[in-house]
Amino acid sequence: MNVWLKLIGPVTLPITQSITIDIPILNYDNHKEWKDAVLLNLGILGFDYALHNEKPAEHTAQSTEEQKTLYERWATANRLGVFLIKSKIAREIRGPVDEVKEIKSLLKAIDDQFVDANKSLASTLIMKFINMRLSTVKGTRKHIMELRDIAAQLKKLKIILPDAFVVHFALNTLSQEYSAFKIAYNTHKDEWSINQLITMCTQEETRLVTELGESAFMATTRPKRKSGKPKGLTIAAKEKLTPKADIKKIQKCFFCKKKGHMKKDCIKFQKWMSQKGYDKTETANGN
Repeated sequence: MNVWLKLIGPVTLPITQSITIDIPILNYDNHKEWKDAVLLNLGILGFDYALHNEKPAEHTAQSTEEQKTLYERWATANRLGVFLIKSKIAREIRGPVDEVKEIKSLLKAIDDQFVDANKSLASTLIMKFINMRLSTVKGTRKHIMELRDIAAQLKKLKIILPDAFVVHFALNTLSQEYSAFKIAYNTHKDEWSINQLITMCTQEETRLVTELGESAFMATTRPKRKSGKPKGLTIAAKEKLTPKADIKKIQKCFFCKKKGHMKKDCIKFQKWMSQKGYDKTETANGN
């Protein structure tokens, strides 16, 4: 929406140019983005004057011109700011705040409706933060910046992650190729800021890629073998295997040295056993 704003009269807000306002309609799941856009535009348009200043006393017979001017400035900023905010709220959630007339109270009433949503967002961000891992050598800058961004979002939700913690956590999420780099940091006396960590990790990444080549990161991203039949012999090789039922045909008797039977079934062995007096089987006596 393009707005040309120039107030005529005793109050002139500091906007005399065309401004493009891009504010999403507030719904059930975009409160944070919506509020950021609203506050930005309130500041651009000068309507945040009513947000950051207490409401002046209303006019009386004893009011000076300066007091009247300040009140008119606050009242104008408040009225237009409230109108702007309400115009960007979905009808189905506008009801509880529709009667609020002051901008500061209006924003608080809207925030109160999204307390539970903020708790849910915090839980989601925490889980995302603790599960982030870098499995390759490349991409350290983007990875650490994403961790830093989540920490910043949590801070807005009143969950503070100290920079020192974020630095240590980020180091522990790097791939195993950075093991020596992690040890070097842990034995170093000075502590790095997050920006210093990004710089140092980027230098180490360049060194690893140069020193180890493509294998440094391809090894950690090698696709897993698809599940299915395990690797084994080819069909041709399998066909060469002798079926279990035919094992006896290729067995060799350790007594007579002939193939086709085993020692325990060898007639000569049974006869030899009978002659020695170890076994007088019927078969042996017959031979």
